[in-house]
Formats: sequence, structure tokens, C-alpha cells
Amino acid sequence: MPIPGTPSRAELVDHLVRTRIAGDVATPRENNLSHYRKLANGDRHYWLGLELGDRWRDEQDVLAVMAERVGVNDDPEYRYGQDTIDPELTVDALERMAARLRKAAEGQQRVLFATGHPGGLLDVHRATAAALRAAGCGITVIPEGLQTEEGYVWQLADVAVLEHGASLWHTHSGEPMKAVLTALGNAGRPLPDLVVADHGWAGCAGQHGVDSVGYADSNDPALFLAEAEGTVQVVVPLDDHVVSPRHYDPMTAYLLAEAGLR
Repeated sequence: MPIPGTPSRAELVDHLVRTRIAGDVATPRENNLSHYRKLANGDRHYWLGLELGDRWRDEQDVLAVMAERVGVNDDPEYRYGQDTIDPELTVDALERMAARLRKAAEGQQRVLFATGHPGGLLDVHRATAAALRAAGCGITVIPEGLQTEEGYVWQLADVAVLEHGASLWHTHSGEPMKAVLTALGNAGRPLPDLVVADHGWAGCAGQHGVDSVGYADSNDPALFLAEAEGTVQVVVPLDDHVVSPRHYDPMTAYLLAEAGLR
């Protein structure tokens, strides 16, 4: 069961491992390496709204970044079996994200929240949006009527999502965020000062020059490459869809406490 209240760092690390948000995660090694290879081979599905050019054509370079920033096994000969996310790196990144949220709160900045993984992370974003709204931030309201080839771009509980067939849709695409930013510009409305997101929502925002922080799994290397290059400010490594979304509650509580928002 989730631990009550706001955990200490040590309690959170233990919780992340027990719930497999970090530590020995569900994503197998072969899936991780397959995604690293596809990104390096130029498959834009794995670029998550970013423009990586020819900078990451060697999958061993991608693996090296993922070992450093996520904690996956750094041995290129390890091809199958269990892979890992270092929970200490997860908490380090949460603390860096908290610093950016604190800056947003102190400046009462405009913040846009979005998720391509609503089954796991919607409530993490919702709770963070509520805390920033209470601190005086403006939560960006997206224009109505937006659509991509995958579906409609909606906003639910202050979080932008993709809707398809009356269901919230899992997407890696950056097109929904591109639609939002383009529509805001066409309407003469200011872009957000900060985007808090994941998947292509976070990557596309960073690519467009908007401060972007977010979450990514061990098989989604693009955002970590963008963090290494400075295109995205902070990326928190975690399993982005564990058994229960309630398992993320202690992590969210720690993030908000570190940001001075609870």
C-alpha cells in the first residue's frame, strides 16, 4: 500500500523499489535496446517530438546516456533479461524538477501540463497543477477544437491529453503539443513559461524553446538525450505505468514538498 503523508528520501527510495517504479522494473532489457536502436536508426516514432538530426546515430552512445541518467545496465553485451532504473537517480531528478516548480511558483508563471501516458501519470500531473494553481500560477488553458491524425486534443483536470474513440489515448507523438503551441500563437496568446509533461508532449515543447520538464521510462531514451543536450531541463526516470497509479502518490507528495508547494 502507498505510504501515507510525505516520505523522507530514504522512505521514497524504498517505496520506488517495492512498487517497481524504479529498481528492477517491468521493462525488459531487450525492449530497452530495441528502442535505443530504432532511435539511432532514425525512427521518428522514438524521437518524441524532438529533432535529433544525426547526433545520436550510434546506439552505444544512446546506451551510455541511459546508463548515466537512468541507471540501466551499461554493458552493451547484456542483451536479454532484467534491466533497472536507479531509484537514487529518480529522486535526484525529482529534486531538480522541484527546483524548477519552485521557480514557477515564485514567479507565478504560466504552466501547461500534458500527458501521453494518462493511465499512469494523469493524477501526478493533476496534483502538481493544483498545487501550482494554489501558489498563484496560471495554468494554461488550451484552445478548443484541436485535432491531430491520432485524435482530439482535450484538457482534463488541467492536463492536456489525447482523446480517441471516447477514450484517453496513450501517445508518443509530439503532434498534440505542436497543435497546442501553434494554436496559442495563432490566437495571439502567450506560450507557457513552463511545460510539465512526458513523451512527445515534453519533447516537442522543449524543441520549440519552451522550458520543459517531465517523466520518461527506460525504453524512452529521446527525452534523456534532450536533457543531456539542454533541450529539456529535467527528466525523471521511472516506470511510467505500474500496477496502480496510486503508487505514484508518495513520489508526488515528495516532489511538491521539495518544491515548497505543500
